Amino acid sequence: METANQEPTSEGAGPQPPAPPDRALFFGPHGLRAGWRLVIYALLYFAFVFVILPLAIPVLGVNRLPPLWGFFANECLLAMAAILPAIFMSRLESRPFGDYGLPLQSAFGKNFWAGALWGFVAFTVLILVMRGVGLVSFDGVALHGIRVVKFAAFWAVMFVVVGFREDFLFRGYSLFTLGDGIGFWPAAIALCIAFGGIHLTNKGEEWVGLLGASAIGLFFCLTLRRTGSLWFAIGMHMTWDWSETYFYSVPDSGLVLPGHLLNTSFHGPRWLTGGSVGPEGSVLLFILIAALWLVFDRVYPAKNVAPQNYQHQEKTA
Repeated sequence: METANQEPTSEGAGPQPPAPPDRALFFGPHGLRAGWRLVIYALLYFAFVFVILPLAIPVLGVNRLPPLWGFFANECLLAMAAILPAIFMSRLESRPFGDYGLPLQSAFGKNFWAGALWGFVAFTVLILVMRGVGLVSFDGVALHGIRVVKFAAFWAVMFVVVGFREDFLFRGYSLFTLGDGIGFWPAAIALCIAFGGIHLTNKGEEWVGLLGASAIGLFFCLTLRRTGSLWFAIGMHMTWDWSETYFYSVPDSGLVLPGHLLNTSFHGPRWLTGGSVGPEGSVLLFILIAALWLVFDRVYPAKNVAPQNYQHQEKTA
């Protein structure tokens, strides 16, 4: 055995020369740097959305579907735009696709259904508080007969797809990779700001609603951090939107969609009701999210969660 002050006796055993500057710019100790991986993913995503989809939609006949079915088909295509580039990146990085938050072995398992329960209960608490103080009233039923079941099922499936699209795009590959470069929570905050920003395209949305969407997104990041996957967040996202749009029939980030169960109206100041934004623009939402954060921290304590890829990322960018 060599002693500490001996020269290495085999070729290549000593310190290696530094990597050339051009290679160091693109590659780190763990391969292609996180920033460049994220750029490749983003370019593939935007190519899909702005090049492939406009060509595919007329061919597939999506633009000839009835409005709600066209909406559903478009959401499915956008979900594919978020997920397919990540499948390519998993091959490029020689990494299982499940590392990005969607392990197939736990698909629609207990975390998904736990999240679904949390989403429905959380939104119900918010609405009941608003009703209790006179901010919301239910003015009768808008649907009858088989249409109640049909629209309940339609919106449930729709919001599963929306959950896949939004949660994977902002909390799947993007969060995994950006977190690999700058750390989980800085990446989560940056992406949640972007998540809130995309809601600017919704009619009736306002800046308070953008903050509300960002706050909800940050809570979803906590569920990812503690459970190790996106399945809880997708389940909660589904029932939160389903409760908001269909069951309680209030605006969802400024959108009022057809096929809702009730005729619901608001009464009171916008800062409490959310106005055209809906409950996501109410100050009460932020109180609810703070309460959810505290309860979730107790129910899913960090010390009891097995190590996951999202919890032990190294800075490589």
